Amino acid sequence: MLFGDEHVRRYEATDGAEGHDWVNDAPVLILTTTGRKTGKERKLALIYQEHRGGYVVVASKGGADAHPDWYHNLVDDPEVKVQVKAERFSARARTVAGAEREELWQEMAKVWPDYDNYRAKTERQIPVVVLDPVG
Repeated sequence: MLFGDEHVRRYEATDGAEGHDWVNDAPVLILTTTGRKTGKERKLALIYQEHRGGYVVVASKGGADAHPDWYHNLVDDPEVKVQVKAERFSARARTVAGAEREELWQEMAKVWPDYDNYRAKTERQIPVVVLDPVG
């Protein structure tokens, strides 16, 4: 099973042939943010779902009490890069709220049921983010 930097490396090297279909066939994309402190590119593999021409990801951090660094990065600079299989594109990240958030949460929990467990572990509201392609 692939994790972390090795997951990103193999995904990029094979255009997603290795790493797109992850545990329990959950689909994975590569998200590249700009580090808010370093200005360097930060890449990670995230479970996703397509949504109205964009892609939904969840900033769960396994139910930790703090948001993941990548989420802070895209809040600071919402212009990101995304790779889905062999397709690479720029996108703008936006955190959703209200009914849209709940609808997308339910869709993501169908793909990765542990999201509901993560939500139960923390008092923070876990962000749901839509990556809308630009350009």
